[in-house]
This record gives sequence, C-alpha cells and structure tokens, in this order.
Amino acid sequence: MVYFLSDSHLGSRLNEQPQVLQQRFIDCIRSMSRDAEAVFFLGDIFDFWCEFYYGRAGKPHGYDEVLDALRELTTHCPVHFFIGNHDLWTFGWLAQRTGMTVHYEPLDVTLHGKRCFLAHGDGLVRTDRKYTFLRGLFHNPVAQFLFRLVPPAWGNRLGYAWAAASRRKHMQEPNIYRGENVEEQMVFAKQNEQTDHYDYYIFGHRHLEMQLLLSGGAQVCVIGDFCDHQQYASIDDEGRFAFLTFNENENENENEN
Repeated sequence: MVYFLSDSHLGSRLNEQPQVLQQRFIDCIRSMSRDAEAVFFLGDIFDFWCEFYYGRAGKPHGYDEVLDALRELTTHCPVHFFIGNHDLWTFGWLAQRTGMTVHYEPLDVTLHGKRCFLAHGDGLVRTDRKYTFLRGLFHNPVAQFLFRLVPPAWGNRLGYAWAAASRRKHMQEPNIYRGENVEEQMVFAKQNEQTDHYDYYIFGHRHLEMQLLLSGGAQVCVIGDFCDHQQYASIDDEGRFAFLTFNENENENENEN
C-alpha cells in the first residue's frame, strides 16, 4: 500500500488541542507502517517550520515525538516530504533528522503501474497575483537567507502568527468545490494533459476531498486535510486510489487484536 497525507498543520495556534492532533498524526503514521510500501507527505505537515542559523536552538522544537515517529517510519519504507506553503523553510536538517526525502518540486513517479504527478498543489497556475508575489518572495533565496538570520524566538512568533492569520482568513469563507474551470489543481491538470498524460494527479493544499475524471482518463485527486478531518489516501496493489479517514478507536482495536 502507498499512502498520501497532507495539511496536518501541526503546531497551529488555531488548534485548541495541539497535542491531541499531534498524537493522532503519530498514531496514523504508525498504523501506516504495518503495510506501507511508501508514504508521501504532500505539504503543510507543520503549520510553520523554519530552520534558522542559530545552531540547535535555531531548529524547530516541540516536535521531538513527531520527528521520532517519522524516523521510525523511514525504517519500514521510503518516506517523502513535499514542502507546502507553510513549511517550505527546510534546508537539510529535517531530512537528516528523520531520514525522509524532501522534495522542493513536483514529482513524476510510477506507483503500482500508475503514472502519478505529486505536489502540494499551490502555485501551479498563476491566477492570484498577490499569492503569486508572496509565494515568489517566500521561495526567494535572498529572502530566505535574511529571514533565517532572525533570532528563532522572533521568527517563530512571526511565522506562527502569519500562519494563523492566513488560515483564519480562509476559514471564514465556505470551503466548497468551485468547479473544474476555477479549482487551481483541476485547471493545471487539464492544461498539462494537452501535452503529457498521467493516470493520477494527487495534491493536498485545498483542505477538501475532490476527485475529477478528465476526458483522457486522468484522475485529479485532492486528498483533503488531516488537521480537521483526519483525511488521507492510498493506492493499493492494483493501482486503485482511495480516500481514507483515520479512526483512532479502530486503530486501538487493531492494536488490541
């Protein structure tokens, strides 16, 4: 089984019970380890993540249990981490600490005979000028260098505040399917299929489960979020895609058996 999970937003200041979400995340990836051939984390696993320049004190803290669980998962199968728009400031330490392979660009990979295009799902098409500008700024090497010089306490305060404000803004609007000619991931896939073909386009980012079959047979799959709904997804040995929801009670029963 191949698993996909995104948008857990661990550490979010909007979460009233961050430790509960963190434990659910740990329990979920431990359940994956029973039969996972590979796991792909498709971005925004952390609500904010930045590796500053101030030695060990500059590395993100408060996630030791999560990082230990990720390290344990890599002993069972390959684990891939895609940067999102909240946790893109990783420069090698996360990969070293956990053993995960970090991806800064979309990935073309064949899984159980199905050609897949994997990405977080933001910035695929330039429809929002303000977001495009901010995304370019956040990915700019000079801007990243300067921000990493900021004392970690200041940088973390700013980063988590920005992340909370960004999510709060989006939470004030109904999160509904806006149509295949508006949804960024759908628009991108339809444009890309004109020159190249994939069986699956698999994304996170939208905090909404979506699946659309394109005319050429490609499927666009957006896997929802783990932070609010504990959603994730899989591709089985036959190459079939499925949406999943983690149920901690079912997981406890399996452990007892």
